[in-house]
Amino acid sequence: MKSLFLLLSLLFPTLAAASDAANKNHDLTGHWAGFAAIAFFVVAYVLVIFEEQIHLRKSKPVMAAAGVIWILIAIVYSGMGESHAVEVAIRHNFLEYAELFFFLLVAMTYINAMIERGVFDALRDWLVAKGFSYRQLFWFTGFLAFFISPVADNLTTALIMCAVVLSVGAKAPKFVALACVNIVVSANAGGAFSPFGDITTLMVWQNGNVDFWTFFKLFVPSLVNFLVPALIMNFFLPQGNPVAENTEIFEIKTGGLVIVGLFLLTIVTAVSFHNVLHIPPVYGMMFGLAYLKFFGFYLKKRESSLRNVADAMHGPKEDFDIFRKIAQAEWDTLFFFYGVIMAVGGLGFLGYLSLASQFIYVDLGPTTANILVGIMSAIVDNIPVMFAVLTMSPEMNQWQWLLVTLTAGVGGSLLSIGSAAGVALMGQARGQYTFFSHLKWTPAIALGYFASIWVHYLING
Repeated sequence: MKSLFLLLSLLFPTLAAASDAANKNHDLTGHWAGFAAIAFFVVAYVLVIFEEQIHLRKSKPVMAAAGVIWILIAIVYSGMGESHAVEVAIRHNFLEYAELFFFLLVAMTYINAMIERGVFDALRDWLVAKGFSYRQLFWFTGFLAFFISPVADNLTTALIMCAVVLSVGAKAPKFVALACVNIVVSANAGGAFSPFGDITTLMVWQNGNVDFWTFFKLFVPSLVNFLVPALIMNFFLPQGNPVAENTEIFEIKTGGLVIVGLFLLTIVTAVSFHNVLHIPPVYGMMFGLAYLKFFGFYLKKRESSLRNVADAMHGPKEDFDIFRKIAQAEWDTLFFFYGVIMAVGGLGFLGYLSLASQFIYVDLGPTTANILVGIMSAIVDNIPVMFAVLTMSPEMNQWQWLLVTLTAGVGGSLLSIGSAAGVALMGQARGQYTFFSHLKWTPAIALGYFASIWVHYLING
């Protein structure tokens, strides 16, 4: 699960302060260390972009780049006798990452627990067994992706819906390609109007730029972003009903639906901690993990008491173990976030983000800049792009912060490589959903992109 949740960063409202502090540091944008830092970051990100081709996990190059960038900074500042400033900056960035890390770890643990209990398998099998037509499946999977991704991450949601499409569309590659494009667009759009739907929305919320309920002003623009290309693709769907090879519905294991309820309760806890008690949301998430731990203890005791019967009927099976779910978290994604936050934080410390902020947000204007942020996120992952915007901390009103949240969330749909959901589906539906099969519909997706911005202007402007 590479999104969250697909599910993708700052949990303290201190980025503005960090930006001010960075402005008081030495401007090293013209220094050899600055040039070297930029070079290392670019090389690392090129390796990230070609992860699928070279089979090098994306966390490795950005972690290495982050280490090199701060080593270069430390060398220069040590020569100036100001090593303490580097230590303070590193501790600040690391604290921000630590809070993000534990927030996402809890969410990933819950999702893994639901997967183990068969919640998503049951949903997939129910859809397959219903015998829907190609057109009905296209819309069902699209709407389910749109409404599930605000709670689960867009990657997990996309993978589940793609499994449904592949189960019934084995003999209709055109349907598979269209449905996968639709799933990627709808999953990304659904994550844009919820603080829990995407890492970028989580970053904006926990940085204090937009409060929790205000995000839902983006519901209609996000829905438009999904519906416009879907309506166009609808006319090109094949006719008829697919024949499902497997109509058996997977049975949810004991406690699966309870875990879904506990996850929703954990979200409520995190929001309440932030809005009512003014405590960072990560503490609410960690408190919510205790719910799952206690329930996991109950499940383990219950399954142990039934072990003899289960062994006799079905053979040995493992007890529910909460620490096994934690171990199954997407560690590559979590370490990728570490590399991104530390590397971009280092570039900000060198002065590059202040330089970029002047050009993008002052010279071009915030509206143009925020639209370009979305387009850029189709090529470069939206997490470092949004992190850079938050670190720049440009002076923007609420409408502009909502705009950049929207564009960063849905802009990745323009290309298949622009989001974790798109990259994952290219692997899952290999040969049927490809870069070029997605690119064919980029004009329709772009129409939805600009239509969502226009609707945001009409209803929130």
